[in-house]
Amino acid sequence: MNIWTQGQEKWDTWQKTKWAKSLRISSSVFWNLAIIFLIIGVVFAAFAGSVGAGYFASLVDSEPLRTEDEMRANIFSYDETSEIFFADNIYIGKLQTDLERVETELDKVSPNVINAVLATEDEYFNVHHGIVPKAIFRGLFQDVTNADDQTGGSTLTQQLVKNQILTNEVSYERKAKEILLAMRLEKFMTKDEILEAYLNIIPYGRNASGRNIAGIETASRGIFNLKASELNLAQAAFIAGIPQAPFAYTPFTNRGELKDADGLKPGIDRMVTVLYRMNETGYISDEEYEQYRNYDIAKDFRSPEAMPYEKYPYLTYELERQAVSILKVQLAEKDGIDENRLEQDAKMNEKYTILADRALRTNGYRIHSTINQKIYDKHQQIKNAFENFGPNKQAEVKNSETGEYETVLKPVEVGSVLMENSTGKVLSFIGGRDYNQENLNHATQSYRQNGSTMKPLLVYGPAIEYGIIGAGSPVVDVYLEDVPDGEGGNYSPGNVIEGQELGIIPAREALAKSQNLAAIRLYKRIMDKQPIEYLQKLGFSNVNPEENYFLSSAIGGVGMGPSVLENTNAFATLANKGEFNKAYMIERIEDAEGNIVYQHESVPEPVYSPQTAYIVTDMLRDVLEYGTGTRASSLLKFKSDFAAKSGTTNAAKDAWFMGYNPNITLGVWLGYDKNNSLITSGVLHHSTRVNMLWAQLMNGTYDVNPELADPAQGFEMPKGVVTRSFCSISGLAPSPACQQAGLVTSDLFNANTFVPTKADDSFASSSYVVIDGKRYRALPSTPSEFVVSGGVGVNQDFIDRTFGTLKGDPAKLFPENSAFASKVVSEDTFDADSAAPSGVTASLSGRTLSWTDSASKDVVGYRVYRNSGGIVTSTQSRSFTVPSAGEYYVVAVDITGKQSAASNTVSNVVAEPVPEPKPTTPTKPDPKPTDPPPPTDPKPADPPPPTDPKPTDPPPPTDPPPTAPPAEE
Repeated sequence: MNIWTQGQEKWDTWQKTKWAKSLRISSSVFWNLAIIFLIIGVVFAAFAGSVGAGYFASLVDSEPLRTEDEMRANIFSYDETSEIFFADNIYIGKLQTDLERVETELDKVSPNVINAVLATEDEYFNVHHGIVPKAIFRGLFQDVTNADDQTGGSTLTQQLVKNQILTNEVSYERKAKEILLAMRLEKFMTKDEILEAYLNIIPYGRNASGRNIAGIETASRGIFNLKASELNLAQAAFIAGIPQAPFAYTPFTNRGELKDADGLKPGIDRMVTVLYRMNETGYISDEEYEQYRNYDIAKDFRSPEAMPYEKYPYLTYELERQAVSILKVQLAEKDGIDENRLEQDAKMNEKYTILADRALRTNGYRIHSTINQKIYDKHQQIKNAFENFGPNKQAEVKNSETGEYETVLKPVEVGSVLMENSTGKVLSFIGGRDYNQENLNHATQSYRQNGSTMKPLLVYGPAIEYGIIGAGSPVVDVYLEDVPDGEGGNYSPGNVIEGQELGIIPAREALAKSQNLAAIRLYKRIMDKQPIEYLQKLGFSNVNPEENYFLSSAIGGVGMGPSVLENTNAFATLANKGEFNKAYMIERIEDAEGNIVYQHESVPEPVYSPQTAYIVTDMLRDVLEYGTGTRASSLLKFKSDFAAKSGTTNAAKDAWFMGYNPNITLGVWLGYDKNNSLITSGVLHHSTRVNMLWAQLMNGTYDVNPELADPAQGFEMPKGVVTRSFCSISGLAPSPACQQAGLVTSDLFNANTFVPTKADDSFASSSYVVIDGKRYRALPSTPSEFVVSGGVGVNQDFIDRTFGTLKGDPAKLFPENSAFASKVVSEDTFDADSAAPSGVTASLSGRTLSWTDSASKDVVGYRVYRNSGGIVTSTQSRSFTVPSAGEYYVVAVDITGKQSAASNTVSNVVAEPVPEPKPTTPTKPDPKPTDPPPPTDPKPADPPPPTDPKPTDPPPPTDPPPTAPPAEE
């Protein structure tokens, strides 16, 4: 019997046992039960699956069927922070937003980052189709059991869907839609596209400025000051770990301060966890893990950094404001709304302003400005170091919280603009003293009356353009009283120096010395030609056409006035041969992809002719030579071909200085925000202060860019500017009488509008007397010894023509301090009273006889009598050296020939007598002291020369009118 046979017998025997039979029955039962339970399980699973599928379907029932284009548009529509730049592509920083983000491309991200993200966030990213089922079930189980250790179950694709298409709502409905859309998205996008989008949208806490950030490039720069392509393994692991708890793991506080050691520990521990996952999933070796797990990551964190609006607040907000203005117009034009309609409709303007602001903060624009960083920084340094602004003054300010007015101290504010003449490009500006104290931009948004800086723009420039004057033509600086102001009232202006009247002076002198009376009288002559239109062409935004008829407009009294930017722009027009280029501060705007969406183009618009612009410029050169800008000129460290104009408003509430050369124009303003007066005892005059600041800013510009501040070529005289001779008191062509009077001069004219051709007809021979230092035409009864013969007079027609409709005192046309005082006599006749003049009191000291002034206003001289010899002398002086011993008295003589009563008699005893002068009156009884000679007492036929003779040939003027350089025909 073999072994097999023996075994079979034993098995058969065992099968017949009772125990074997029981086991066989039990196994049969269990097997049948297993089959039953399996069938029940399959049925239940099918039922549960059906129910689950139905439930899932009900959850996503409201989700629309999205097309590929719709899903792509949603995925790639993440916000990106706009950035601003100085000129020459010098980076300033990002604009202020709720969330900063800079887009990048996948090939510009370090592989360390990609590996860290995949190892930590989605291990099966490269193989799944949008979801990982076991991860979903694990997450569902953890949610149902409320487990503490929830590892999550979302793939990168699901997170992208949640952030870009759905919301962060915690619900089964949102999760179901997320699963469905994730699987659908994987059909439309490649793995690289999904990963790139994910890296650009995920939040990464805060940067070194304390701002919320999103996107890997933003995080790399904001945390380590590195590009995403430059991150090492530890840095990549640190950033990859942040999204799980962004504000717990970020190294910076909301103030941009680096956290302390305890605050940094959670983020560093998370970095080690990421490195462990990278090692576990095979992305790094054990050696790399050990090397970087103890890496001192804290040393790599960037230092806290000020945002551009903190370092350059005035500049940042101004660029934002101007960019919004540009984008607003573009958005409106896309909707078929032109710029004019936008400006006229306030609600529509507000709507597109909001849309433009939103686009600016989310579309990732690159705003390239015209601002030169080095000059801008230099100007801020000079402003901060300037010590002569003046004192703070009290002002009533409304408290924004309580609504109550409070008394606070406010500083002298400042605004300045440096502009390139040929383009209108703003190279630099000063917005104010301290943005944290006052955020109003005083360069671009503060509108103030511009005082005398208005004169070349509204008065002298237009007058030359209209053919009314040339550079040296005479203007009248004589007081006006109670003239209509155009607003229904009367106006009595005066010069800056109270009571000053310079009479007839050259236009260039009146402009250089900033004489108000001359400007107002000249403006009256051109008012009907609508010179206000020049201001509108120059870009003044607050001009009312009715102000054309206000005489106060001539000296800057125009409404709110211009901003510093507008005023500087106007003077740059004079520098640019009369062509206006609108000022601008934004050169171009690019979108996030680098496409240019806006490019500024300068479009010159003629305002003044080149001839007029040059002549006004030549006149304004004198401001720095002998006018109101001599202090600024003396402080310049270089000598360029500058022209300038200062300005002060009523009560010295504003001080201006505008100066330019062929390259650039610099405008500066000083004043209090609450219109306090700049006049303060014990400090420098406000005009001196603004002169000094202008010169320092110009010197600072020169330090940075000498070629810009000091061009090699000066202003070139255009054809059509000619030099012509004319009579300096009338502006007409020289006549023989004018030549004889020595009053022929020459200066520049715009040959296209006016040169003097009509011969002067102003003169007439004249004899005159002097009363109170002024010349008046002699009367027939005026005693001849007090009359100057052979003088040159002017006729009444000339006087009437000179004053025009604005009357004045003819005697003030040629005041004693004018260049014409010694040559011209006014035809004005002194209105004398009919009474004899008041007497005087005499005194004698040695041989010097002196007496007091007569109280009468019409006295032309005095006569000295000796009791025993008649008239000794006639004189305009108040003293006389007596020739010999005797008794003397004095009488006053008025213009009509009447004499006063005799003065008291004084006696003199002379030890060494001198020859007595020949009697000056016919022999007749001496009048008694109490009985003065009759007023018509004839003059002796051969009187002795007086001790103080009057000159018959007046000396030449000490301050001749300035002459112009030779002109090119």
